[in-house]
Amino acid sequence: MIERRRELGDRIADLRTAAHHTQESFCEATGLSRSTLQRIESGEGDPRYSELLRIAAVLDTRVSVLID
Repeated sequence: MIERRRELGDRIADLRTAAHHTQESFCEATGLSRSTLQRIESGEGDPRYSELLRIAAVLDTRVSVLID
């Protein structure tokens, strides 16, 4: 389970940087707090489905792309 969270966090971080977003600009676009984004990207916690929806929308992708 921990490894899957890390993979998800790494995937989100990679997609965010590929989209030329800093953590700050991504937080502004998604409405997530910086601490929430850091927690997700580091794999320290499970993101809520609503958070995944917002992340996917800003990245112009589907939630399934994030979690596969």
